[in-house]
Amino acid sequence: MLYVKTKLKESSIHGIGCFANEDITKGTIIWKFVKEFDQEFPRDFIQKLSNSSRQQFLKYAYISKTTGNYILCSDDTRFFNHSDDNNISNVAIEGQQEGVDIANRDIACGEELTYDYKVFG
Repeated sequence: MLYVKTKLKESSIHGIGCFANEDITKGTIIWKFVKEFDQEFPRDFIQKLSNSSRQQFLKYAYISKTTGNYILCSDDTRFFNHSDDNNISNVAIEGQQEGVDIANRDIACGEELTYDYKVFG
């Protein structure tokens, strides 16, 4: 679940991006997994999907390093694009299945929120 104000718009990185709609201070929680809001699916779930549905699902889901299951965010987090100079990092927090995503530096209103996809494996 996102914990900051965001908006979607065209990204210079790829397609649509998720942009800060407020100034965000370094260390602010950007997102955390909320079981009642975000969704978790077992690995064999994709076998039940049609090819086109599977492609759409895999475009936005990621595999949890904690559970090995697919996680599908129910908000605009799925529009975080990759950057090697990312402004969001995941930190492990006891009691938080997926850890929390925090701002690893100050992020200005209007700046695209980016993540390092390599941390997913």
